[in-house]
Amino acid sequence: MSNGSADSSKITKKDLKSVYLRWLLGGQTGWNYERMQGLCYCFSMMPVLRKLYTKEEDLKKAVKLHLQFFNTEPDMAHLILGANVAIEENQGLESEETITAIKTGLMGPFAGVGDTIFGVIANTVFGSIAAYMALAGNSLGIWIWLIWNIARWFIRWEFTKLGYTQGLKIATVMEGTLRSITEVASILGLTVVGALIPTVITPSVPAVFKSGEVSMEVQGILDQIMPSLVPVALVFFVYWLLGRKKMTSTKAIWILLAISIILGAFGILS
Repeated sequence: MSNGSADSSKITKKDLKSVYLRWLLGGQTGWNYERMQGLCYCFSMMPVLRKLYTKEEDLKKAVKLHLQFFNTEPDMAHLILGANVAIEENQGLESEETITAIKTGLMGPFAGVGDTIFGVIANTVFGSIAAYMALAGNSLGIWIWLIWNIARWFIRWEFTKLGYTQGLKIATVMEGTLRSITEVASILGLTVVGALIPTVITPSVPAVFKSGEVSMEVQGILDQIMPSLVPVALVFFVYWLLGRKKMTSTKAIWILLAISIILGAFGILS
């Protein structure tokens, strides 16, 4: 190796897997407020850096480069790591500006997409199903949750390989694909959550109107208008609450608790 370029040794599947495993198991262990995931990113890249840069000075420059600020959704980070390995292998230290641009340009968009898909939608869907089955006494619920999290390990490995094979093209190749995946996942997540509303949220109106010998149950009338109208109305009320300025989830919980106690005391809601 000369002039700060990478060694001619090629990256093997074993090297790539070392990067994958380091980020999988230690991606959040060195998190700090100054550089966020920067330390863990550098730690994950070390097997590759040691192989590519045999000169101590070159290795120091590469390590310093990868210790810079980095923060994105952990699952999506594997795409950036894979692309980084490919660029490093082909261009060596001459890729400093390219690597910085890739990391800076992708960590923000990938964080948004990853948080939506992995942090919110998928966890909500599988978590809700698992929790509902557990409430019903079905032990299969915990296995659904475990299987999903194990599946994420394989998804992360595929992301690492995809990033490596695409290299610099990762930014343009993934743009349309991720947008489609996010849209489909959003629709699926909303559908599942909507289906869980009447099964998990079960408030009812026990009030009965009487006129002589005739009596009418309010809940029966509401069910004729729309089945599970009260649970749906409650969900939309919480959604509206959380959209107000200075409103937090904790405040919303206290408001719901107060409303439930008051309406329950008067026999309006149960």
